[in-house]
Formats: sequence, C-alpha cells, structure tokens
Amino acid sequence: MRTPKLLRRFKPWTSLAPAALVQRGIAAHERGAFMEAFEAWQIAAKGGSAEAAYRIGQLYLQGQGVVRSLPDAADWYERAAEAGHAEAQLVLGRLLLEGAAAIVALNSPETWRQQAAKADDQVPLAKVIFPHGLAVEKQPERGFGWIAKAAEAGNAEAQALLAELLRQGRGCAQDFAAARQWYEKAAAQGFAGGEFGLGDIHFQGLGVPKDAELAASWYRKAVEKDHVRAKVALAFLHLNGAGVAKDVAEAARLFAEAARREDVTALYNIGLLYLRGEGVARSVDKAETALRKAGRRGHLPAIQALGEFYSKGVATEPDLREAAHWYLEAAERGDVQAQFFTGRFYATGQGVPPSLREAAKWFLKAAENGHATAAYNVAVFCLKGTGIAQDVAAAIKWFEFAANAGIPAAQVQLGQLYSAGTGVDRDHARAEEWLAKAASGGDAEAGLAYASFLIQSGKDEARLLRAAELLTPAAASGHAAAYLQLGHLRAGRFGGAADWPEAAKCYARAAEAGLADAMLALGGLYVDPATGLADAKAAAHWFEKAAVSGNMIAQFQLGVMYCTGNGVEQDLAKGVAWYEAAAKQGHQLGQFNLAVMLSKGQGCEADPKRAFEWFERAAEQGMAAAQVSVGDALMTGNGVAQDLKAARAWFEKAAGQGNEMAKQRLIALGPSQSGHTADAARGVNSDPYCGPANDG
Repeated sequence: MRTPKLLRRFKPWTSLAPAALVQRGIAAHERGAFMEAFEAWQIAAKGGSAEAAYRIGQLYLQGQGVVRSLPDAADWYERAAEAGHAEAQLVLGRLLLEGAAAIVALNSPETWRQQAAKADDQVPLAKVIFPHGLAVEKQPERGFGWIAKAAEAGNAEAQALLAELLRQGRGCAQDFAAARQWYEKAAAQGFAGGEFGLGDIHFQGLGVPKDAELAASWYRKAVEKDHVRAKVALAFLHLNGAGVAKDVAEAARLFAEAARREDVTALYNIGLLYLRGEGVARSVDKAETALRKAGRRGHLPAIQALGEFYSKGVATEPDLREAAHWYLEAAERGDVQAQFFTGRFYATGQGVPPSLREAAKWFLKAAENGHATAAYNVAVFCLKGTGIAQDVAAAIKWFEFAANAGIPAAQVQLGQLYSAGTGVDRDHARAEEWLAKAASGGDAEAGLAYASFLIQSGKDEARLLRAAELLTPAAASGHAAAYLQLGHLRAGRFGGAADWPEAAKCYARAAEAGLADAMLALGGLYVDPATGLADAKAAAHWFEKAAVSGNMIAQFQLGVMYCTGNGVEQDLAKGVAWYEAAAKQGHQLGQFNLAVMLSKGQGCEADPKRAFEWFERAAEQGMAAAQVSVGDALMTGNGVAQDLKAARAWFEKAAGQGNEMAKQRLIALGPSQSGHTADAARGVNSDPYCGPANDG
C-alpha cells in the first residue's frame, strides 16, 4: 500500500527536534504557508515546546491557517504559559482581564447555533470546530496572576501592565507602592510604558509627594521613545507651566505629534489650540477636522465641543443640523447639558424635525440627572400634557425640584398652582411663600406674579403698598405688564385714592411697549371727564391702536366714537365696521349696536335678516334689550318668519331680568295658550334701545 501524499510530506518531521520544528514553522509562516506552520508547531508542542504552543495560540488569535477562535487561542497560550513562556503569560493575562467572545472567520457562532437548532447532528460538529467553547470568560484575578508571572520573568511590558493594574486595583488590591516598584523595573529596562507610568505616579502623587518636575523628566524619557500618551502628558505640563516652563507652542507640537497617531485626547486639544490660535496659527478648518476625528471615536469632550462649535458658528454661520447631531451624540453618552440642549432642539425644531415627544424624553433624562431648567420644562410638559401624558402630580414634583434649585419661574408656577388649587389643595399661605421666594431674587416676572397675588388677595393697604414696591423695579426694568398693573394701582382700581396723571404715565409706558390692554386703559382715562385728563382725540388715538391689535373692547369704543363724532370726524360706516369687528369676537354691546345699525340702515344697507342674527347672538348672551328686539322681530316677522310662541319665550327671558318693555310686550300678546299671563320678573328698568351713540 502506498503512503498518502500528505503523510509522506510530514512524516520526516517526526524525527526533528522541537526547536528545529519551531524554526521550520517560522520559515513556513513567513512565506504564508500557515497550515504547514501549524503542523510543524503542533508536532513541536506535543514534544513539549512552549514556544510552539505560544505560536499556535497566535495562529488562532489571527485566524491564520485555522478558524479564528479566541478560546482556542487562550487554551494554547495557557499551555505555553504553564511551561513558563512569559509572552504567552502576558497575552493570556490580557485575555482573561477583559474576557472575549470567539471571533470566527467565515461562520459566526450564531450560524452554528442556528445549524444546531435545525439538526441535532450539527452539535457534535460545532464542538469539533470550537472544542473550547465560544468565548473566553472574564477572570480579572487569574489575568492578574498570569501577568504577574510574566513580570516576574522579566518581561518589561508585563511589568508596566502589572504596575497599571496595581495602581488601578484591577484584579487585585490597589497598591501604589508596589505599582511604583514595577514601573521602575520596566523603566530600568528602558521600556517607555514604565517611564510614562512613573511620570504619572509622581505627577499625581500616588504614594509619593507630588513632583511635577520629576514627572516631566520621566514623561520626557518616554517621549524620546515615541510614547504617545507621554507626549500628551508632557504637552499638558507645557500648556500649564507645571514642572516645566510654560510653552504653548511646545504643547501644540506634542499634541500635534500624538494627534497624528490618532490619540483622541491629543486630537481634542490640538483642535482647541487651532480654534483659539494658541501655539499654532489659527485654523478653523484644522480645528474642525481634529475635533471631528476625536468626536467620531467617541471622545465626549470633543463631541461637546463640536456641538458648541456648530451651534455658535465659528468664522461661518451656525449649522444647527450639525450641532443637533453632536449634542445628540453627547446626550446618548449621558452628558446632562447635551440632553437638555437636545430636548430644546426637538422642542423648537431647530436642526431636527420638531417632536414634542422627543423633547419631553430628553428633558426628562436631563431632569433625572439633576438639570434644574430641564426639570422645569418637564413640569410644564406634564402640566399641559405636551409630548407626555398629562400628570399634574408629576408636574408639581418637577416644579418643586426646579424651585428648590432656585428657578424663579418654577417658584412662580408653584405659587400659582397652590393659589388656584390646581392638582393640590388650595393653600394661600404656601402660594405666597413660593411667590415671595421667587420675587426675592429680583426677577421681574416673579415680582409681577407676587404683586398680582397680593392685589387679588384683598384690598389691604399694606398689601397694595407691597405690590407697588414689587411693581416699581419690575416696571423700571422695562417690563410692560408691570407698568400696566402699576397703572391700575395708581388709577385706584384696587382701592385707595386715584392719581390719574401717574396712572396715565404708567399706562403710556406699557402702551408704547405694545400692550393692548394698556392702550385701552389709557384711552379710557382720556375719554372719562372725571379723570381731569379728558382728551377725545387722544382717547380715539389709543383706542384705535388697541383696536388694530385686536382688542374687542377698544373696537367697540372706537365704533361708538365714529358713530357720535367724538374725538374723530363722524363716519357711520367706520362705526359699523368697528362694531362688526367687536361683534365677531363676541362683544355683546358690539353685537347689539351692529344689529341696530343694520336694522336702521345707518352707515350700511338696511338688512333685517342680518340684524336679527346679531340681535339673536346678543340675546343668547343674556342681554335683555337684545332679547326684546329678537322677540319684536319674531312677533312682526321682520327679517325672520313670524313665530309668536318664540317671541313670547324671548319676552319672558327679558321680563325675567326686569325689562319693562318686555313686560309690556307680554301684556300686549295676551294670555298664553295655557291660559296664564306672563309672569314678569321684578327688576330694574332696562333701556330697550342701544343705538349708535351708546358708549357701553
């Protein structure tokens, strides 16, 4: 029988010594013959070669000639490590420190699981290909033990890593003294990692006095060996002048060198230096490039800087889309301020499609992480049911959080909720406590809110005086609403003697700031002879400004002035137009006066049908004179089909308010079909007609 070709090929190797087989495997590996290397090293390993076992571990780690598998690599490394192979001990220690999942070329572990689920006979096949499982279990203590063995064997890299573990307390108890000793051993061999570690030990004062100058000397030794982290550390010393002369240009040079090796801290810092033009020529483009490189690698400070960079715009217009993207990146990494900004982006629709639900989600995350303004926003969302389920109790909880953090708006909200009894028992004492606290910081809105509370809670002279004290500085800061309330106080609306000139000054300031209610109040002062400020033209001027802004009371008053020619040239058509504007907003007298003008054809074409519609709207609001007019139209069939029953019903409503004309109409109609006369209610006499000259 002939010997198979493959067996003939490797049969002579069985006579070679393990050391020779290792060298044969190395030669095969160098020319890319990985299977041949594997066969040679496997025979050598069976012969007791630790180096061969280590190299087989490397093949499994890199997936060369075998299916890549970290558990199999770990198994071979352990064989070599147990035989005293220092490099294997180091690599095995690293694997056990963090643990690792099997990485399989061509077929993933999930593929094998799916195959096993389809057919039972695939399970043994999976076990053959992955005899040591699909993952390396994380065992920090065992990892530390193997690294310690490699360090004791004199491996400089292991010595520096062991020092790092002792310094951090990973897989062992923290021990700065032992860490320093192992760093010193690695440094004695000229290993840059040991020199860098000693720099950190002395700079941070870990078990030794802080000594920035000594730290700098160790960092410099590591820098000379091109150690990237040492370059970053030495750059910081030069940037701050710690242990070395302050030299921003040298710091920039070191950061730039480390940045070329893609160190994220260096990229971030050189980006900032380019942005500010410190130590290097200012370059926004280079700054942006460096920051984006660091940001794409997940460096949070760089991500935060990019959010600010794009939101503010540096040498270019702000790019809110980019800003929103980077703030979202930072928010997802737990940055509280970025979570708040992300909520604001979604709330305003800047840089992202508007979404109140997303806004509420991010405000809530920021609030849960202690952001006071976000807590206030969440409270408002909960109170209104905006982007989140309405929940008054939750709103109060978040308002209290924000209020206790010193947010005046939250304190005002709590005061108003307790004052109104919204979601809580009404409690004027607690309401005043929160409002007073809000106002104590000098916030104009808070001062106005507290003053309004004091005004509404009674006519007590001391409270009104306190309200005036609060309103005065708020008004002086330009707060229009404070001027309006101060005007009301000076006009004696809440009690006390009126000071009309002072009231007019306050109203004028608020009116000039565009407050329609102030325009109306100022017009009222000028139209009333009792104020001593009567000026019909000035009244018409301010009523018109308020009317144009949509104030229905001013629209009605202006209609009266045009119909009567008071302060303006009489113009019935303009009067009708302003009555209609007020009527459409639901002004009762505006509706009635418009109906009168339409019924009489004054300033417009006579239109009994439209007149009836407006009389009816005013009547439905309870105006007795309008109810009589509706009854008259139904009784006579003027603009509407005659309906005596309906007419009687309207007359009865007006009579019930004491309207004498309605009572007379009911008498004229005679007994109802039920045989009873109308039972007119007792009351004061009401004028049944409110024509163009009515001033409301």
